Parts: sequence; C-alpha cells; structure tokens
Amino acid sequence: LLLASMAIFVLACALASLANGYAALLGVAVLAGLGNAAFHPVDFTIMNQRVSPLRLGHAFSVHGLTGNLGWAAAPLFFASLSSLYGWRNAYLAAAALYLAILGLLYLQRDRLSTRVVQRQAGGAPEDRLAFMRLPVVWWCFAFFFFSTMTLAIVQTFSVSILQAIHHVSFEAATLTLTAYMLCTAGGMFLGGFVAARWPMHSDRVVATCMTVAAIFMALCGSGWFNGNLAMVILAATGLAIGVGGPSRDMMIKKATPKGATGRVYGMVYSGLDVGSATSPLVFGVFMDRGWYGLTLVGGACVMLLSVLVALGVGKRSQVVKNS
Repeated sequence: LLLASMAIFVLACALASLANGYAALLGVAVLAGLGNAAFHPVDFTIMNQRVSPLRLGHAFSVHGLTGNLGWAAAPLFFASLSSLYGWRNAYLAAAALYLAILGLLYLQRDRLSTRVVQRQAGGAPEDRLAFMRLPVVWWCFAFFFFSTMTLAIVQTFSVSILQAIHHVSFEAATLTLTAYMLCTAGGMFLGGFVAARWPMHSDRVVATCMTVAAIFMALCGSGWFNGNLAMVILAATGLAIGVGGPSRDMMIKKATPKGATGRVYGMVYSGLDVGSATSPLVFGVFMDRGWYGLTLVGGACVMLLSVLVALGVGKRSQVVKNS
C-alpha cells in the first residue's frame, strides 16, 4: 500500500505538469488525495509493528520531524524551480523526487513488511468496524480536529495577521512562518525524548504542551507586544506543539485496540484533514471582518478544547487497555 501511495504521487505530479485549466488541476488534486489517504494508516502500522516499544517515541519523533522539515522546504523547492524553469517543470521535479522515494521503499521493502494479527480458529467472525463503536476513537478524532483547526490558522493566516497587527514586512512575516515550522521540527526532536521518558503519561504531556502553545498564540494575537517579540512568540508556539507531537502519537497508540492499528489511525487522522478543511471556512470570516487578533485568540481557545479532549482520551484509553 505504501508503494502504491508513492506511485500515485508520481502519477499525480506528472499529470499536474501536463494539466490545462482548473478542472484538470482539481482532478489531479483528487488523485493526490487518494494517494495520501493510505499514507498515515500504513506508516503508523509499520512503525508500531517494526519498532520496539522502547524506541517508539523516537520513531514518532523522527516521523514528525521529517514531515515538518518537508513542509518548510516545499515552498522553497517549488518557488525556486518555478522561477527558474517554470511551474510545469517544478511538478516534474516533484514526480522525480517521489519516484526516487518509491525506488528506495521498494529496495527496503523487507524492512517494511508487517504481519496480520491471526484470529483464533473457530472464533466469532471479526466485525472490522467494531472499533468505531469505541468512544475513545471518536475522542481521538476530535483531538485531531480541534488541534489541526488551530494549526491551519497559523499556516494559512499568520503572515497576513502579522502584517495587519504588527505592521511587519511580508518577508519578515513569511520568515516567521518558516521559523514556526522549523521550531515545530526541533520540538519534535525533543519530544521524542519526552515521549520515551513518560510513555504512560502521554495525554498529560500533550495537554501541557497544547496549553503552553495556546497561551503563546493568544499573546501573539493580543497586540500587547511589538512586532519582533510577537514573531518570536509565534515561533515558540511551534516549539511547544512540536514537543507534544510524539506523545500525541503515543496517546493514539494507547487508545488503539489490538489488531486495529491501521483502521484506527486512518479514522483518527482523517480528523486532521477535516480540521484543516474546516478552519479556513470558520476563521476566514474573522479575517474578512478584520478581526485579525481575534483570529489568533479564537485559535487559542480551540486549542484549549483539544487540551480537554486529550485528557479525555487518556481516561478512556484505560478502558480500552483493560477490555
């Protein structure tokens, strides 16, 4: 499935380089979304089966760190290639990059193999959707929904907000967004050690980090500080979120019934996509009305909701563990 996902990305980027018109690009986006659909369930299943429990927190750390570095590098990658060789060739370069990853995964496929959990012979047939009746799964979904709504505000609106409230230049605001992503990646690295040190208290670690991030975000939107300090505070928000990242994945693991890792991660991580899609619709109204500071404060309030949900996941994970 992971190889198929990469192959779809190769095809999507190649078709994007040939696309003419909005409809064609929309079709390519749908194809890329199809490839992305299997990514998180598959890679988390591989990590949970192939990595020892003592090193799992560090595995989640590396997974999140490289992802955030990729997000930070993507605009530079496409902007540079597009300005030098045109946007179509930039998509071809992306296709070549995915093709190289596909080749590497194929060569290392033995290291990525997983096994299916064997059911007892003569037992009752498995209900493959039974996990959806567990309240903790929906609490995990809600956590990703609320937390990602807040992160989408930073990624989508932070540059405009910094310019409007603090009157910083476009270049400085864009650099702050890059610093936010890099700080998130650095936090992911530190978070691996935190997750390994306190694996049984992942929900509390996540709640603490999200609370700190919410306070930072609210301070940035308050307008109490000058532009330079506000940019530093926003970057520090990424650091707090990053530290909680590996513990977040450990929290989901604790809430996952045995043999349902791929299904649960697929369900839970769909909350990430729903939150990313919903946030601009909600907070875009705030931006249209000129409520720039309130946009960040509102995002901080939503993040505090994710804190309450994370603590709820921790309580309900004990039910899954004891069942």
